Amino acid sequence: MIRRREPVPFAFVAEADRFRSNVTPPPRERASFGQQAGRWLLGLTLIAGIAGSLLIGMPALSTDQPAPHKQPSQASEGR
Repeated sequence: MIRRREPVPFAFVAEADRFRSNVTPPPRERASFGQQAGRWLLGLTLIAGIAGSLLIGMPALSTDQPAPHKQPSQASEGR
């Protein structure tokens, strides 16, 4: 079964799916030493921030510590 396409007012749009370019794109420009160092520094900063937040937050999340002793309020003592 052959599907017919709708008529297109511009011929280049209709032929766009058949067009193949023989021009290769230019090679990517290599990042400079400063750019690479900046990326490494940013990555290390993010990793250190995540590790630091875990180290600081883990004691607050642990449940193996006994609950603090609560003193009864003065209102419950009838004063």
